[in-house]
Amino acid sequence: MSSKESKKDIVMEHGCRKCRRQGVKLFLKGEKCFSPKCPITSRPYPPGQHGPTKFSKLSEYGKQLREKQKVRNIYDINETQLKNYYLKASKISGNTSENLVQLLESRLDSVIYSIGLFKSRSSARQAVNHGFFLLNDKKADIPSMFVKSGDIVSLKTGKNIKIEDNLNLPNWLESGKSIKGYKIKKLPTLDDVEMPYDINLVIEYYSR
Repeated sequence: MSSKESKKDIVMEHGCRKCRRQGVKLFLKGEKCFSPKCPITSRPYPPGQHGPTKFSKLSEYGKQLREKQKVRNIYDINETQLKNYYLKASKISGNTSENLVQLLESRLDSVIYSIGLFKSRSSARQAVNHGFFLLNDKKADIPSMFVKSGDIVSLKTGKNIKIEDNLNLPNWLESGKSIKGYKIKKLPTLDDVEMPYDINLVIEYYSR
């Protein structure tokens, strides 16, 4: 095995270790997560342990902490970012849990991932960083920038990248001949998002 291949394996395992530690698939590695090669399928126990074992019973605080870590891992954000999102969500009228999910899902990299152009959020983020997309026909190369209802995300002309075919858009997004790209019809609700985490426990963690 070449040194290049070894480095790739190390990076892949780093994300997979997060899933094994949480005891659930976080879908951090795209296609690998859906294949038999997914480590959590063959080794459904925390890393560093030799053989199957039960996850220790968590306290309420432990459960809250675990769900918070899931959110951080899934959206690849740091503690400061997530806490700021919570503070912003708590100041918006309505359901704080739904507000927080909307903030997370309305990040540009999350929207690109939700469109289905890439199989992982990390790939979507990398494409945004490289300036592959436009937001309302303007340069958009900041993954954390927010979209709003009515915005249109499009692929920048001249960018030749391999994207997924047969897109199955969520109901809060739309595309068509009259739309040069993908339009945000509305911000997603809790019912629109498949969440491998309990957002209410995240809210409880930060509202302590």
